[in-house]
Amino acid sequence: MTTRNIPPERAAAMLSLIKEFQYLAPGVIEIIADACQWHRYEAGSEIVRYHDHTNSAFFIVQGEIRVMYHGLSGQEVILCDLLTGEMFGELTAIDGHPRSATVKARTSVLLASMSATDFQDLIYSNRQIAETILKRLTGQVRRLTERVYDYSTLAVRNRIQVELLRLARDHVTSANTAIISPAPTQTEIANLVSTHREAVSRELNNLVRDKLIMRQGHDLHILDVAKLTEMVNEVRGGF
Repeated sequence: MTTRNIPPERAAAMLSLIKEFQYLAPGVIEIIADACQWHRYEAGSEIVRYHDHTNSAFFIVQGEIRVMYHGLSGQEVILCDLLTGEMFGELTAIDGHPRSATVKARTSVLLASMSATDFQDLIYSNRQIAETILKRLTGQVRRLTERVYDYSTLAVRNRIQVELLRLARDHVTSANTAIISPAPTQTEIANLVSTHREAVSRELNNLVRDKLIMRQGHDLHILDVAKLTEMVNEVRGGF
């Protein structure tokens, strides 16, 4: 990690990319920028560790990070990947509890960090930010509830299908197709759905055979989103 000095005007411009800050007045963003420190992490670097007692909130202004932890067996479990414009670390910054996951840089990343005290002051002093953070947190709860349901009720092959649909949401190319680029590795998909790589390979081959997906270079084409969704809904029931 290296600590960076960012000119105030550039710092404010980069922080305006953060989703929670996009509709704030320039003066408010300048105040936020004054409270931030700046850090550069290279790909593979650990930013925070599970159960650490650090408490800053982080804003991703450049690059991509991975949120994950390791199970008792040592297997990596991926919670999510976050891109430029996202934030992380807000749970500990709000409640003061140890970190709930490990965060690593997937690429070279430039982050702005804000102390828990400053982050709480920001929430309490700005209703718009408070509402945005609340919506963000409720969205996380809904997504985690959905994943718990899937892990508890779906077979491995169906969990893989669900994860492909989740990945496809951000890569839609038409009403019924998507291109996931770059595609996650089979090991990464396995870590996302808590299974082993062989099960992922087997199910991906089945979906290729059924002409629902196609692998092309580093990309994964979802050829029939509607059919894949129908298959998942059949086993999910009314959830």
